[in-house]
Formats: sequence, C-alpha cells, structure tokens
Amino acid sequence: MGRLKVFLSAILAGMSIGFGGIVYLSVENKVIGSALFAIGLFCICTLGFHLFTGKVCYVFQQDRNYALDLPVIWLGNLAGTGLAAACVSGTRVAPMLRERAMALCQVKLGDSVLSLFFLAFLCNIFVYIAVEGFKNNPHELGKYLSLFFGVMVFILSGMEHSIADMFYFWMAGAWSSRAVFCVLIITLGNATGGILFATLHKLIRPR
Repeated sequence: MGRLKVFLSAILAGMSIGFGGIVYLSVENKVIGSALFAIGLFCICTLGFHLFTGKVCYVFQQDRNYALDLPVIWLGNLAGTGLAAACVSGTRVAPMLRERAMALCQVKLGDSVLSLFFLAFLCNIFVYIAVEGFKNNPHELGKYLSLFFGVMVFILSGMEHSIADMFYFWMAGAWSSRAVFCVLIITLGNATGGILFATLHKLIRPR
C-alpha cells in the first residue's frame, strides 16, 4: 500500500477513535462508555484501517517499510481525530463534550512524565491483546470479545492511549506545548509497552 493510502487509512482510523471518544464523553456511566468506545477499534479491525497503537506492536516482526509507515500513520491518526472533533464542534452537543474533554485533559496535563509513560505502557499491552485476539482467536465471538474487553479494561483502569488523547485535546481545544509533550510521552509509552509485550509473546508461543 502506498504512503498516501496509508495516510488516508490512518485518517479513517483516527476518526474511528474519535467516534469512540464522542460516545464515551456523551454517557454518564463509565462502564457503558468504555464498552461503547470499543466501536473505534471494532471499525479499525473489521475495516482494515491503520492505527498507530495497533501497528507499532508488530514493528520488529516486519520490514523497514513497515517501520517507515509508522510516523505517517501517527500523523494520519492525529488528523483523523481532529476531523472527528471538528464534526461535532458546531453542534448542540459540543459544549457538553468540550467540558468533559477538558476535565480529562486537565488530569493528563497535571500528571507526571513517569505516570503518563507507565499508564501508556500498560495501555498498549491491552491494545495488543485486543488486536492479537481479533486476528488469531479461532472463535468468532472470541474475536469481538477480545476487542471489547481489551478496550474496556484500559479505559476503566485510567490508562493512556495516545490517539484517544489526541481526540480529547482537539475536542477540548486544549492543545499547547505541554499537551504536545504529554502526547509524545504517551506515544513513547504505548510503543514501548506494545512492542515489548508482542516481542515476548512471539518468543514464547509455539512456532
């Protein structure tokens, strides 16, 4: 797939995560919200979109071109989450979404670098579990349960997902140098956790 198509696919993946973020911010109940947020990863896995946090897990198992696609995917995800936020910014639901997104962003902006990194590290372990379960679970129901449980656990545990956080910063209108720094630290944590867990999993599983 050419880089332009990868970028466009990544935009669609970012929009999908943004749609998950919209419904998460729209409901009062966190358990229901976390379950419905999984619509983002459901769309990405079933439609074959490019999500950085899923793709980065397999970087050491692929070729050089795969690795070179990752920055393109990250930027596409950034653009896609921005588009999702823009879609609802002029609607009647925007003030409520903006207020709730701002509350989430303030927590992230006030957190320490180490806390953000390790919450992101743990988050992408569950992203890998969700994606790998969808790819390889032999049972049809198991594929989709992997997605929903993987997403629900990392959200309810307060873990940090870089692409979801992009959406929250767009929705809150809270981008700043500190916000960019936080997203980069979270991205690094996601990449480290996903790559390490995926690599260890590959080493121990039967060939």
